[in-house]
Amino acid sequence: MNAREFVGRLWVLMLTIAVDMIGFLIVLPLLPFYAERLGASPTLIGGMVSIFALAQMATAPLWGRLSDRWGRRPMIISGLLVSAVSYVVFESAGTVWLLFVSRFVQGCGAGTVGVVQAYVSDTVPRRDRAKALGWLSAATSLGVMLGPAIGSLAAAWGVLGPGYVAAGLCLLNMVFAYIWLPESASRGAEKAPPPAGATRRAMMEVLRQPTGAIGSLVWIYSMGMMAFMAMNGVLALFLERRYAVDETTIGWFYVYVGGVSLIMRTFVLGPAIRRFGEVGSLRLGLVAVGLGLGLLPLARNLFELALVVLLVPVGTALLFPATTSLVSHRAPADQTGLFLGVQQSFGGVSRMVGPLWAGAAFQHLGVAVPFFIAAGLMLLVRLFATVVRDDDPDGADEPVPVPAEVVAPTEPS
Repeated sequence: MNAREFVGRLWVLMLTIAVDMIGFLIVLPLLPFYAERLGASPTLIGGMVSIFALAQMATAPLWGRLSDRWGRRPMIISGLLVSAVSYVVFESAGTVWLLFVSRFVQGCGAGTVGVVQAYVSDTVPRRDRAKALGWLSAATSLGVMLGPAIGSLAAAWGVLGPGYVAAGLCLLNMVFAYIWLPESASRGAEKAPPPAGATRRAMMEVLRQPTGAIGSLVWIYSMGMMAFMAMNGVLALFLERRYAVDETTIGWFYVYVGGVSLIMRTFVLGPAIRRFGEVGSLRLGLVAVGLGLGLLPLARNLFELALVVLLVPVGTALLFPATTSLVSHRAPADQTGLFLGVQQSFGGVSRMVGPLWAGAAFQHLGVAVPFFIAAGLMLLVRLFATVVRDDDPDGADEPVPVPAEVVAPTEPS
């Protein structure tokens, strides 16, 4: 595959991810307000956020193994179909328990995150993977910007339910991916499938060797995700209590945060990786997320909130792409999808546990407490991150020579 073909694949994949994320973020910010109207408490709302993660955790390794065997493309398309079903259930839900069902089904569809990451790792040289994953994250950030705004407008106008809008986007995205998204360079039919018990052994390796080359990264990713999702689990409720935000205005907060994340991942991540390396960027990301979480509840007005909340998307833009890139090139070459799926599975536990304790702390200890706990967790993870060592930047696993402009067309030096 030449550079031109790879450019086409990357941009098609980015557009697929952006549209998928628009659908996801149309629904997510509205969930707490819908649930409160149906009588759910903050703790129960945290459970709704968590059950998504439970489903994602359970299905991510399976999606990864299926993609290793049958290819990335059919799994990505299948995940879009599952997501479309979940949005229809969300829009028609008249009880708290149907909202739980919609979140569970949506989590099953989202288990393909590791498959998308593996699609990139199939063809991008290891030295450029963090930048390429950062560009995929930039596409995600574009969805984070547009989705909540569309959802808030749909909720305000009431012409078509936000859930139906999201489902329609998913179906259109399926057609788009089917026509224009080719299979990646790595096809399962061209190699032996992972041996029986590979998923269990990979998980046990992470548990038995938490400071190992892969285990340490999975734990850092998971703890960072726990703190981030704890914030997300109660953020809408916090903004409602402090600033009278509702479902017609919550979207604009996400537009702001998503815009910052888009700029970070498009223009800043590549130079940061070159300057600090993947490990250094990971550590800087942990510090930024921790500071943002700790300062967020101390903001006295919307202007101060807008300043301190910048640290969170800045930190996640450094932390998560760098961590995932390191996992992708430390995993065995024929089990990349498996190990990225395992990372998503451990991250799924964090996505499940974080909102649960955050919702309970919000309800019983105070609206600011979950943010302080999450900030403290980030401090501990930053100390743990000293066990991660830099790899040789000129590794040998380079499938094709990819010029810099492929992964960062507007990348400044």
